[in-house]
Amino acid sequence: MQLPQDSPKHQGQRMQLVNLLKEKGISDPAVIDALAFVPRHWFMDAGLAAHAYKNKAYPIAAEQTISHPYTVAFQSELIAIKPGDKVLEIGTGSGYQTAILRAMNAQIFTIERQRELFKKTQRLFEQLGLRPKKYLLGDGYLGLPDDAPFDAILVTAGAPFVPKALLSQLKIGGRLVIPIGNDPQIMHRFTRTGEKTFDKETFGEFRFVPMLKDKS
Repeated sequence: MQLPQDSPKHQGQRMQLVNLLKEKGISDPAVIDALAFVPRHWFMDAGLAAHAYKNKAYPIAAEQTISHPYTVAFQSELIAIKPGDKVLEIGTGSGYQTAILRAMNAQIFTIERQRELFKKTQRLFEQLGLRPKKYLLGDGYLGLPDDAPFDAILVTAGAPFVPKALLSQLKIGGRLVIPIGNDPQIMHRFTRTGEKTFDKETFGEFRFVPMLKDKS
């Protein structure tokens, strides 16, 4: 299967979206450049591709969603990564957030629990030549202890609580960005300040699919 063309029309729509997100407060140059670079329509079903550059969430496989572009941008800003940082993503989904982080020159380790979605996104990554450092089918609540510590961990589903395993896998100074709660969730950022100490910040309400345990 060939990827859809990234036409001048797509590129123009993408820049309109980027300008909208800048108006909504997105300001990190690395995030803005990544959003302008990555074609969102490549990560959506063909029937929805015409809507790819609207600031809306849309369904993907396994009853999951591709997040609002604003949500992707907001979380990407919150984890405050630098080129070369080691980042763990919980909830690969369509792979769009993965591609944004990769475009920001991070080393990406990413986990997806839904087998159907995992296989679909794996094929897309191969087509794109997008190679995370590690892409696994697994339980995001457990993280990747063998690959820790991480500079940042980004969770793309709503968790009922903060998984202690993820906090323990941060470097000192590392950030965990995670939406917590039912519907809606509150966006949190935890920054590790010591072996057993963390700073907590909150950033308002968002809506995500629930973070579930175990592999599907």
